[in-house]
Amino acid sequence: MNKATARALTPLVVFAALAALLFYGLRLDPRKVPSPLVDKPAPAFELPSLEDPGRVVTNAILLGRVSLVNVWASWCPSCRQEHAELMDIARSNDVQVIGFNWKDTRPEALQMLKRYGNPYVVSAYDPDNRYGLHWGVYGAPETFVIDGEGIIRYKHIGPVDRAVWETKILPIVEKYRPQTS
Repeated sequence: MNKATARALTPLVVFAALAALLFYGLRLDPRKVPSPLVDKPAPAFELPSLEDPGRVVTNAILLGRVSLVNVWASWCPSCRQEHAELMDIARSNDVQVIGFNWKDTRPEALQMLKRYGNPYVVSAYDPDNRYGLHWGVYGAPETFVIDGEGIIRYKHIGPVDRAVWETKILPIVEKYRPQTS
């Protein structure tokens, strides 16, 4: 192959390599991105409560029992999709559901809770992503399972529905729930 032919084929080879990478990337499921935080202590936070701005919510609320930390926002259609399931989980299970209201406005977030109900023991309010970055949040909804020692045991990206609850989250909740004798 002479230099002119090699030079002419170089863009084609580069294009083919990029196309192959893109094709491979399209087959990956973004919900299966492993979190480097799993099996590590939940990042510390100190945020105002959505409902009561004078109340400060810290990661101390995560100690003593299994918690679900649900990252949500009023502008998020998938958050509204999972909301009824979160209401059911909060009513029917011995797990505290903590809200992490993310990149939202207080009036719109409060309006959503008023309209659809409030499954959260409390919602920490993080309108500017000050603490979401520490948690590795890059979209809503995301749900973390935190054990009673404050260790992240699982991260689910996307809405929680009945199948996700029963097959992925509930077994982890049950594994880390304190056993009664």
